Amino acid sequence: MSIRPHGGILINREKLEAEQNALLKKAKNLKKLKVSKWTISDLEMIGTGVFSPLQGFMNSKDYLSVLLKDRLKNNIIWPIPITLPAHKKEIESFQIGDTISLIGEDGVIYGLIHLEEMYTPNKLLEAEKVYRTTDPTHPGVKRLYECGEIYLAGPIILLNRQNYNEFHSYYKTPKETRELFKKLGWKTIVGFQTRNPVHRAHEYIQKCALEIVDGLLLNPLVGETKADDIPANVRMRSYEVLLENYFPKNRTKLIVFPAAMRYAGPKEALLHAIARKNYGCTHFIIGRDHAGVGDFYGTYDAQKYVEQFEDELGIQILKFDHAFYCKKCENMTTEKTCPHEQSFHVHLSGTEVRKKLQNGEELPKEFTRPEVANVLINGMGS
Repeated sequence: MSIRPHGGILINREKLEAEQNALLKKAKNLKKLKVSKWTISDLEMIGTGVFSPLQGFMNSKDYLSVLLKDRLKNNIIWPIPITLPAHKKEIESFQIGDTISLIGEDGVIYGLIHLEEMYTPNKLLEAEKVYRTTDPTHPGVKRLYECGEIYLAGPIILLNRQNYNEFHSYYKTPKETRELFKKLGWKTIVGFQTRNPVHRAHEYIQKCALEIVDGLLLNPLVGETKADDIPANVRMRSYEVLLENYFPKNRTKLIVFPAAMRYAGPKEALLHAIARKNYGCTHFIIGRDHAGVGDFYGTYDAQKYVEQFEDELGIQILKFDHAFYCKKCENMTTEKTCPHEQSFHVHLSGTEVRKKLQNGEELPKEFTRPEVANVLINGMGS
């Protein structure tokens, strides 16, 4: 029996082609709001059911309830407000009850919102509660401060998805992944979130998890990330060569996760768990500094935060210590199982990896597979 979607119902706010064409024609004559790639990602996540049970962008009551209680107004667990920001000058003509076309910078109409409320958020409170800091050097806080000062709320209709080009064959909605898992006969599925190339430590914890479940969903984020993160197309090729050479093909699936990256640490870890629950995963991996950035979160803060919701959440959280290669053990291990001094441990920070890639330097085989390293070096254009 498959895991129930979050809130009990898998939401679908996406229209079939015939109705979509009629709505797109109508949308051209509606009031319009230009929205960011971040908002387009959120629109798509709501519309395809990844953010079930949300049916639109949050109103003020849900917004405050999420900030203060980590729950929607109806008491369903939810850690981060999903909101539609706009600047006052952009919405001067908007009125409650209007249906607004949401347009990307590329001129594409991505969806509609039926406007039920416009309200002023408390951005300092939002920064503190979501990101645990009001420091504008945090990329999520910086974006929060820079986005519009008014939030629009109401149910949405998704009319167009983002163009994923070479990722198209790896795209599936939660409805489609659930059907896929059923077809494969997988009753237990572990989800793995990543915005980075999979290195040996990731591979180790994925394979540990595969020992106790039927299948692995490698679900890399391909929405908006920081400028210095490795581009999605390069990362996707690195995942392909890793799965081709080192994972059982009948027990692994690579599906893209079209979300924007918030870098919200513990709160985003819970959001990621909910999303994978909606995809049909029964288990979800949270490792070291999940969704973290810089030194804003402790190494295992995400694990501790999500743990308090696990029984009610319904998806089993697999918590792993930081893994590394030990030259003395001659394999991957963690501090729980390795008795040797740190001088035998091979560690590389993300900053060190990026620097080596930019310089065209080889990455140690103890850190990453040679096939993955070649893809990264070539892709980063040394």
